[in-house]
Amino acid sequence: MLKSRRRKKIERTKEWKKNKDMSDAIHQGFVKVTIDPNGIGTIEFGHPLSNSLPGTILRKLSDTITQLGNDDSVKVIVLKSEGDRAFCAGASFDELISIEDLEAGKIFFSGFAGVINACRKCPKFIIGRIQGKAVGGGVGVASAVDYCFATRYADVKLSELAVGIGPFVVGPAVERKVGASAMSQLAINATEWRSARWAADNGLYAEIFDETHEMDERINELALKLTASNPQAMTMLKSVFWQGTEHWDQLLSERAAMSGELVLSEFTVNAINKFKKKV
Repeated sequence: MLKSRRRKKIERTKEWKKNKDMSDAIHQGFVKVTIDPNGIGTIEFGHPLSNSLPGTILRKLSDTITQLGNDDSVKVIVLKSEGDRAFCAGASFDELISIEDLEAGKIFFSGFAGVINACRKCPKFIIGRIQGKAVGGGVGVASAVDYCFATRYADVKLSELAVGIGPFVVGPAVERKVGASAMSQLAINATEWRSARWAADNGLYAEIFDETHEMDERINELALKLTASNPQAMTMLKSVFWQGTEHWDQLLSERAAMSGELVLSEFTVNAINKFKKKV
């Protein structure tokens, strides 16, 4: 009897710690902004779990992109994440596993829709700095910027199908950059990494570098050139680049509902739990 009580107490303690760790992960992370005297606005995000993106960070990210887009002192935006070898691990698995109903699922995936649409609507050019691997939603973020630099470590993978969902929300942005064929390759072969060179050859990255400092020098060089360009011309040029995406507010909302439904499936819950046990 005593052993049984002790065992139950240990199990309750483990469950409590598991839930606490999950809650902590969901509420960790940051988004910060710097604006230099030349008008280069830099948005940096980070999370202890390979820069994964819980809902709070997604909302802050989209709000910050919109804010800098409306700031007259900002001429061009650089979007980056902290660290060396991981740009973004995509959706927060801790938050995914905590979703209990369709509405909560749609709200979470709408966070990625919000970031993509904020990039799309932002009147300023956004330069992406991809210093390491990008997975799932991270590939979507990289696809949503206007000009993307990367290092040779910036491999990509759309892993959604492997956990029972699909890259429905980020798919339109990825397809716009790499085309339907390359997009389908990423989405179907969901456990396979594609190299940074593959991503560059298919149009996701404009330039790739051996080392991060080389990339940063080139980013600063282009950003400075753009600060001296005609703001009106850049805004008009960006609107031309994004023609045909005016329906994305509705489209990505519908796609978020699709992902929100699938994340509740037994297959997905089991797949995510299995993955989390490995890490």
